Amino acid sequence: MPHRTALYHKVPPTCWPIVYSPDYNITFMGLEKLHPFDAGKWGKVINFLKEEKLIADDLIVQAREATEEDLLVVHTRRYLNKLKGNGHERDFMDDHRVYIMDVYNRYIYPGDGFAKRAIKRKVELDWGTEDTEYLQKVQTHVEGALNESRPDIIIYNAGTDILDGDPLGGLAISPQGIVKRDEAVFMAARNHRIPILMVTSGGYQKRTARIIADSILNLHNLRLIDKELATSEAKNPKPPGLPSHCCVLERFILHEIL
Repeated sequence: MPHRTALYHKVPPTCWPIVYSPDYNITFMGLEKLHPFDAGKWGKVINFLKEEKLIADDLIVQAREATEEDLLVVHTRRYLNKLKGNGHERDFMDDHRVYIMDVYNRYIYPGDGFAKRAIKRKVELDWGTEDTEYLQKVQTHVEGALNESRPDIIIYNAGTDILDGDPLGGLAISPQGIVKRDEAVFMAARNHRIPILMVTSGGYQKRTARIIADSILNLHNLRLIDKELATSEAKNPKPPGLPSHCCVLERFILHEIL
């Protein structure tokens, strides 16, 4: 019997291309507030956007949780029992339909020589890399990647663990640098007429939620994301249920992918 799923549904044209569920936030009777990582940043991003009058609960796309049966369509049970930080690279190692560009601190990631072979365009950074060098490399290599490969969709893993002071990222990018990075990637997608899906990913400081919200507001102010654009702009075919420019607030993806 064919597998049936409730994951995909038609997105109303009145909705913003922003996908969110309160279940993304990790809570444990308030004890999570004692941890240095902000395990509830996704809800804070939504609250900031509400305060700015950009969104309301009925104007965002409610994420649906995948069932185990959904996941087993593409994964084995053994795979589901493990968290694979470099999983996307290993999964697409020999799949020439997928082009991976990765921008990372060379001294901490990926730490996996085999997985690294799957990265088509490696942009390796040193400890403490700052805005000017970082943004120049991102802009240059995003353009280069899109000239080398004409993708049907860009999956943009927009981590904020590059923020200055992040204990895991080891870089020194300012809040405005993160906003400009997201702007550059979305602008490149617009110029090449390619649908883009952004996931907010890692970032482990208390101030990252405000930065993510500011970046989304900036993308809106530049008309790089909008309700109208979500249904009318991209010329390429779109995956079921996804608009052409979409932000997904989610967990457990660690590094930037193009």
